[in-house]
Amino acid sequence: MKIYSWNVNGIRSVLKKGFEDWFSATDPDILCLQEVRAEKNQVSEIATREGYYTYWNACKRKKGYSGVAVYSKIEPDAVNYGFDIEEFDEEGRVLQLVFPDWVLNCIYFPNGGQGDDRLDYKLRFYDAFLENSKQWLADGKHVVTVGDYNTCHKEIDIARPKENENVSGFLPIERAWMDKYVENGFVDTFRTLHPDTRDAYSWWSNRFGARERNVGWRLDYGFVDAALMPNVVSSEILSNVMGSDHCPISLELEPPFAPIPISHD
Repeated sequence: MKIYSWNVNGIRSVLKKGFEDWFSATDPDILCLQEVRAEKNQVSEIATREGYYTYWNACKRKKGYSGVAVYSKIEPDAVNYGFDIEEFDEEGRVLQLVFPDWVLNCIYFPNGGQGDDRLDYKLRFYDAFLENSKQWLADGKHVVTVGDYNTCHKEIDIARPKENENVSGFLPIERAWMDKYVENGFVDTFRTLHPDTRDAYSWWSNRFGARERNVGWRLDYGFVDAALMPNVVSSEILSNVMGSDHCPISLELEPPFAPIPISHD
């Protein structure tokens, strides 16, 4: 099962840059999009697609902002449009597809770079997400989360670590949350399969020829719970795919998934 994730930085923009051809050629089992920045009725040409169940979560607070979408060949048992916490759900950042033995999160995590209030919002969003994920594990379901996490975890994940240590997206407090996430049993699939790979980024500034020079950040991840990691066949960054300031990532999983181990603590 092949899952793709892409922050498209505006679905209407990427539609003009070959998105539909890429979608057809890739033929994903599941495609997760972030930062679609459009209502579903504004993109009728891609709002539905033959062979896919389509789910759309637009920002309720401000038009043309945030928003996520998922195309899935597999029909879920249920779809959640957030964590049932109004301040986080109103920005249209979450689509959660619930399957019999696993949950897929497509998430556009907040950017903390617009001041202390947004950094606080981002960190509280992170914590709400982590609690939600831990609850799914406790309920016996595996958890797969793809999307734009808006944080580089390690120095290897960013081209200019020293220059950006005081910039949101690489702040110690944000990176410490990523540490906590891992400590709670969630695995960065790309870094696990490619522990020493350098210069592997998924976002580049539009300024100063950053992409051409590969001066980037790895902000987009595919995480799974530790018990599911043996089912991960591949995890890749598709840096050759153009159309956005982000590139897609892919995650291939091999079903069936073993049951979650039961804790007897």
